[in-house]
Amino acid sequence: MRKLLDRSAASLVLALFAPVAFATQVEEMQTFIGRAAALALVVVMAIAGVYSLFRQLPDKRAATLQTILNEANQAIHSVEADTLVVECVRKMTDKKIDALIVMDGAKLVGIFTERDALSRVLAAGRDPRDTRVVEVMTTDPYCVSPGMTVGTAMELVTKKRFRHLPIVENGQVQALLSNRDLTHWLVSNRGEEVQDLVELAYRS
Repeated sequence: MRKLLDRSAASLVLALFAPVAFATQVEEMQTFIGRAAALALVVVMAIAGVYSLFRQLPDKRAATLQTILNEANQAIHSVEADTLVVECVRKMTDKKIDALIVMDGAKLVGIFTERDALSRVLAAGRDPRDTRVVEVMTTDPYCVSPGMTVGTAMELVTKKRFRHLPIVENGQVQALLSNRDLTHWLVSNRGEEVQDLVELAYRS
């Protein structure tokens, strides 16, 4: 009889406290869900804020190629048309560049690239010690002015699959820009600009 009473008392205690425990669990779950929802909202707002900041950044594609030349201060690496290929390759290796401008006096007549060296010299079985660069260079390269926008230049190298663009003004060679130069300039300093906008928004 006593055991029966003890079991009844235990059942009564469980019956009384079960709703409380359940309510506590529900409250904890609601708190967890609330915190998770708040965190998700913060993340979404952060992503939206960064996207908004990027939209406020100036479109660097509207800048002219002259802007790149002013900032990069690139040296013009050139050779004469009668230069031997082996000398061109040595110069490219020494300067750590992948293309040279080929000149005939003051006139640009072509460019010589790593691809030319591989496909038109080595693959063709030519001796670089006995081959003039004028024989294997890319003739009549497409030239653009420094006033062309970066966006237009990017479209040009993409559509025509150019790797290098000679920049010429009034018959004078200003530089030789590669597609990598254009891409690198477009993405450079983006982090600093975002930080500036974040600080401006914070001060506002």
